[in-house]
Amino acid sequence: MANEEVLEFLGSVPLLQRLPGSSAEKISQLVVLKHYEPGEYVVREGEHGDGLYFILKGEAEVVGTFSYTDQDHPEFQLKRYDYFGFVLSDAVHHADVVALTKLSCLVLAHEHSTLLKPNSIWSAEGYLETYSPMENILRLEPIEVDIFQGITPPNAPKFRQVFGGQLIGQALAAASKSVDYHKVVHSFHAYFLLTGDFNTPITYRVNRLRDGKTFATRKVDAIQNRNVIFTLMASFQLKSMEELRQLRVTDPRLPRTYRNKVATSEFIPWPIEIRFCEPKLSTNMTKSPPSLKYWFRARGKLSDDQALHRCVVAYSSDLIFLQVSINPHRQKGLKTHGVSLDHSLWFHRPVRADDWVLYVIFSPSAYSERGMVSGQMFNQKGQLLVSVMQEGLIRKARSTNSATKSKM
Repeated sequence: MANEEVLEFLGSVPLLQRLPGSSAEKISQLVVLKHYEPGEYVVREGEHGDGLYFILKGEAEVVGTFSYTDQDHPEFQLKRYDYFGFVLSDAVHHADVVALTKLSCLVLAHEHSTLLKPNSIWSAEGYLETYSPMENILRLEPIEVDIFQGITPPNAPKFRQVFGGQLIGQALAAASKSVDYHKVVHSFHAYFLLTGDFNTPITYRVNRLRDGKTFATRKVDAIQNRNVIFTLMASFQLKSMEELRQLRVTDPRLPRTYRNKVATSEFIPWPIEIRFCEPKLSTNMTKSPPSLKYWFRARGKLSDDQALHRCVVAYSSDLIFLQVSINPHRQKGLKTHGVSLDHSLWFHRPVRADDWVLYVIFSPSAYSERGMVSGQMFNQKGQLLVSVMQEGLIRKARSTNSATKSKM
């Protein structure tokens, strides 16, 4: 059986989807294919077994010392993509597993159990201290299949509440770790429902709405204190081996000599580096056009995982975004507070978030306390990478009463 076929199969096993791509590739090289005839025991009660079994073809049944009265027991029947067994060599099976039909299993031996427990969902190598700031923010702890927990690290950006980009990035990370490795996100739509408390962990619950051969759809709810504070709908598409059709776009880059001359570097304690394309002549109290251009990239080197790079871009897409819609309305003494209401993003090409990306932002409207902004991201070749749309609520600043409250 070809390694590509093994990797494709393992990519559809929910337990393995949350692992880094490098771990999945190693597992695909280490698993052993075993065959069983109908009625043959795969493992016996009280035995250690050979490791973790993944059912490739056929069906099996769990038969133990428990009692039941029904003739059929679907809850004890195992089929393709199901798994059973233990990664620890000293654990024993509490039931027999018997082949119902001709059965083929891929078995991961006990000695390779460390591959199932990486330090990060993005990288199987290295230690937490060596990961980039963005990778640490987007690091989730798998709780169960399709349930993850994220936190706001002490050095992560905060604005009296959980940064919207963090919710987007972490939710997209959870969704990305519930699809097979050959699919990447191409668009998502997010709704911000309640403000988040950065002192409280966030639970991300993934709902598998659709798994097709080419597309997959996921819904993710971010939960704090039993309240859904944020929800995201994401669509994933199978990676194509063909180059995407070249789009005729005007290269948006300013001459390098001009950028080097006028670019300003403002200190922002973010895991994202930002370089503005034009000198900042206006202040927060003077009117200016509803547009902005800047280059950004993640600080440090990111793991080579396209899903991670897209999550970093999703995080960054909320940076200095909604504020642009206020520019024509600024005046002395006016202090505003803006929160995102919904956020949509489309990926057009693969992206490297640790390389410079140009973010071009424009606001077509700000009226009735709602601002609309659109954005496009380009690589250094002038190719369109990402399109973004957001609507947000903008009001005169007022004091806040609690960490968790309605955005309305």
